[in-house]
Formats: sequence, C-alpha cells, structure tokens
Amino acid sequence: MTFDKLNKSVTITACAFFFFFGISLSPCYTRCWTSTKADCFKIYEHEKKTLKALTKAASKISLTTDCWKSSHQKIKYMVITGHFIDHNWRLQKHVLSFVHIPPPRTGLDIADGIYKCLKHWEIEDKIFTISIDNAAYNDRALRRLKEIFSRVRKLTCGRRLFHVRCCAHVLNLLVKDGLAMIDSVIREVREGIKYINNSEARLQTFSNIAHQLQIQDRKLLLDVPTRWNSTYDMLSVALKFKDVFPRFVEYEPHFHHLPNDEEWVHVESVCTNVISGSDYPTSNLYLIEVFIVKETLDKGALSKNDFIKTMVTKMKEKFDKYWGECHLVMAIASVLDPRFKMKLVEFSFPTIYSNAEKNIEEVKKALYEMYEEYLEVHDASVREAATPANGCGGKEVSKTSLGSGWEAFGEFIKNTDLERPEKSELDMYLEEGVYRDPRQKGMDSFKALEWWNVHKLKYRVLSKMAMDVLAIPISTIASEATFSAGGRVIDPYRSSLAPDTVEKLICGGDWIRHRYGIKKKLKKEEMPIEVLLPTGTSNT
Repeated sequence: MTFDKLNKSVTITACAFFFFFGISLSPCYTRCWTSTKADCFKIYEHEKKTLKALTKAASKISLTTDCWKSSHQKIKYMVITGHFIDHNWRLQKHVLSFVHIPPPRTGLDIADGIYKCLKHWEIEDKIFTISIDNAAYNDRALRRLKEIFSRVRKLTCGRRLFHVRCCAHVLNLLVKDGLAMIDSVIREVREGIKYINNSEARLQTFSNIAHQLQIQDRKLLLDVPTRWNSTYDMLSVALKFKDVFPRFVEYEPHFHHLPNDEEWVHVESVCTNVISGSDYPTSNLYLIEVFIVKETLDKGALSKNDFIKTMVTKMKEKFDKYWGECHLVMAIASVLDPRFKMKLVEFSFPTIYSNAEKNIEEVKKALYEMYEEYLEVHDASVREAATPANGCGGKEVSKTSLGSGWEAFGEFIKNTDLERPEKSELDMYLEEGVYRDPRQKGMDSFKALEWWNVHKLKYRVLSKMAMDVLAIPISTIASEATFSAGGRVIDPYRSSLAPDTVEKLICGGDWIRHRYGIKKKLKKEEMPIEVLLPTGTSNT
C-alpha cells in the first residue's frame, strides 16, 4: 500500500470514529464524508451480527424504551434498549433501535414501532418485560403488545410482570410534588448562583466572605431543573453558604436573589426530612429504597411543622397512586437476592402497604407460579435430551450398545433426572436462610449474579429464573442515557442527517463502546455545574 493510500485509509477510519462518537469534523475532511459514511455502515453491520449472536443465545430479554425530541431536527425519536444476562452471567445492555416516530405518535404507533424492532432482531418470542414511563399513550401501547404476544405464547405469571412502570419516573413525580412547595426558593437560589458565577470578581467576593465565616467548602452547584436529585444537591450545598448570601448583598447591591430566614428553614426541612440524593439502584435493591421513601414520608406526616405536613400529604397521595398496589417485579427480584429472600418482603411490606399480609401472599403465589412455569420448560428439555436420536422412544437401549461405562451412566442420569424431588429448588432456597459473608462490607460489594453463577448447578431451574428476573430494568434510565449521544450526533452541523443514518451512528456507537469498555459521559447540560470558588483571603 502506498503512503497516499495508507494516509487516506487512516483518515477515513478516524472520520468514522468521530462520527460514531458525535465529534464535529473540520471542513477539510468533508471530501471524506462519502467514504466515511460507507465505513460507518460497514462497522454497524459487523457489530450488529455480533450482537445478534448474543441475543439469539439469550434466554429472555427485557426492554426499556423512551421517546426524545431532537432540538436541531425538530423530530421525535424512540430508543429501545435490550437487557439480558449472557452465558457467562454478565449483564448485557445494548441499544437495539433508535428510530424516528412520525406524528401523531399514539399508543398504537409506539406499539407498532416496538414490535417492528423485535421482528427485525428476531427476538419477539424472547421478550420478558418492558419498562416504560407512566404516560397514558405508553399504557395503551403496552396493552396492545400484551394482546399480540398472548396470541402466540404464554406470558410469565399471567402477564402480570410484562409491563414494568419506571420506578425512577415515579420517584421523580413524587419528589417534584414536594419541591413544588419551595419552588420560589429554588428559583431564587438557582438565579443567585448564576449571578455569582457570571463574574470572576463576584466569585472572589463570595469566596472571601465564606473564608471569613470559616466555611471550608469551595464550590456551589447549579442544578439541572429536570433532574430532582441535582436540585437536591444544589440546595444541600447552598444551605452551607446560607450565612454568606446576606453578607454578599452588602458588596453587591444589585444582588436580589436572597431567600429569607423562613424560606431557608423550609429548604432545610425539605432536604433533611423528606428527600435525599440517591442513585438509581438495580431491581433487586429497589425495594429497600422504596421502603426508605415510605418510612421517611410516614415520619414527615407526624411532624409538628405544618409546612412539612402539607408537603408530605401531597407526596403520599402520589406514592399511594403508583405504589399502592403490590409491585411484583420489585418484590420477586429482591427475593432472588440471596441476602434478602422473603425476609426483606416481610420486613418492608407492613410499612409500604396497608394490607401487608395479602400482598406478601401474592408475592409467594407469584413466585411459585413462576417457578412451576420454568420447571415445566426444564422438564420438557430434559425429556427431549433423554429421547434417543434414532427415534426409538421408549425402547430400552442395552448397556453393551452404549460403548463405555461413562455413556451408560450418562443415560442413567438422564432418566433419573426426570423424577422430581420431594422438595422443590425454590423451597430449599427459601428454607436455607439468608446469605451472609463477613468478608464483604456494604451493599455494593456483593454481586448477586456472581452468587447465582456459583450456585447454578445446585439450583438448575431457579438459577434460570434468577437470570431472567435480575436482568429486568426497574427504570428507563438506560434508554434516557442514549439521548445524550443523540444530542452529540445530531448537532447544529449535522441536523440534516437522515433518521436511518442517525440510527446507525447511535446504535453503532453504543455497540463499540460496550465492546471496548468505553463509558459514556453525560452531556454537559445534563450534569450539575460546579461553581468553584477562588481561595478566600482575609483582607477584603
């Protein structure tokens, strides 16, 4: 290969990399765009074949989906993300589709878009659950998909697990109801931080005052208004500087964003008594988080502070609306965590639900119903494996015709494995008690998937059930995260990209990131902005 050809090849490959990760190219590379597009499409098709092999081998696949409107193209896209556990017991999470959904985008349009994606990937018979937010058109879409899937196969637990409502969305609605009570204070704090951050001199003045008051923190946070946890972080940090703001007014007469003492008391009450910052946990850990939320609300309802009582009443109404009925996915996932089993359900349900005993029995019933379904599939596969390949059926095969003794023993095991033990695997699992490992510290150090991988031979049927349940996403956060990549790909300079090209760039970029272990960062506008304060001096 000549130097010119090599240089051109490297340039095109680099352009393809930039396209996948949403990095704008200099105009001098525009002559390579045609070749770059062809290379991107080739990479997309290659990675798609690899992913198809993974999805084909998966037992069950759970989905998350959400919609996003591109600000530069003024059109709406729907992302579909697949979640499953591979044969090595690793959780796989991949974008399967990023398609334009034309108006009017009704529930039927959403259902048709999802089903078309599943047919394209040939996984329509593997779908276990679909996690989606609480919009009315999403409810209609899921009802339609339930009807479609129920015609061709039996859905697990009588279709009760198929539709998973996004718990993060519910929590967001819940907290926003509470934050609405101090909405005016939030605006004042937000605008005040913007004002301070707009000038280096103001930052220095604010820092000097904080230094005089011996406040050690050196940063303020500016929130993302659509993300309640970033608003919580902003308020929590601002509380540390609440004595600085009134003194700052003495140096900046034009600074008018100053909450009064009563408003600061309300902010402190909200942050310490009602909400707290939290990451979104996995399905087996969400039940304890919901318990903590409900316990906090119950304590707030007993407060002598009328402001807190009023706010908590609104939040409890929202809690009961969405979590008033037993959330089976969340409960079953926690039972299949060996540290919890039924103990966490029995501990948390009396706090979360008024009719705890009934809901606990419902969880047990669903567990055994689900286990029987998996056992039936397992028995059928064992019987199929035990049937001789020559179609002899029930004809006895002599030991001498089997060759070695190992083959005879293998045939004996196949036949005896058809006999069910007196106790089921689920019974044995629940009776053994919870798992404790003194070497592990904290909740994050334990990996439920690793435990099940070690015990998969002991629990042949139950481990398959755990593999599918623990892959269920309890929120749509995974799909929402894809929108940050969408914003980078469809930037002002590439707003004329065709939807088909956008899909290939978004999906291809996601697949490459997973292949090489590249973590995707949030867009700048999706993260709280740190306003770093200069080192204070005492000679102000």
